[in-house]
Amino acid sequence: MGLIPVTLVGEITQRVGPPEMTLTLIYDGECPFCQAFALRSELAAGVPDLSIVDGRQAPELRRQLLDQGLSLRNGAMLIDGDQVWHGSAAIAELSSRMQPSDALLKVLHRMFRHRGRAAFFYPALLLARRIALALKGLSPDPDS
Repeated sequence: MGLIPVTLVGEITQRVGPPEMTLTLIYDGECPFCQAFALRSELAAGVPDLSIVDGRQAPELRRQLLDQGLSLRNGAMLIDGDQVWHGSAAIAELSSRMQPSDALLKVLHRMFRHRGRAAFFYPALLLARRIALALKGLSPDPDS
């Protein structure tokens, strides 16, 4: 995926250029929680054209995002056309688009579809991710 230059605007990043056709979630594939959420989202969330990318397996994409101030260390990213959401904003945006058929995703949809709630709970998710990665002997920052 060729990333178009972006300009950071708060939690949402604006991208200049032609829109991409696919909604793309970039997540940490070594984090068991992130991986479970991403795979469930792809299979059972009812979000059309959702593509998931393991950010650890996409160093060039990570570099392009990092050049724009977006680090996988600080959370998942969701790219849709001319916008990129990062961290809690990415999870809130994806959750708000869900029409889940899976019981766990229904709970997560209700919990994270509102930005304020997602921002409140997201630090706990990052902590759980860091602990899970530490137990695997991995850094939360694949670029460190």
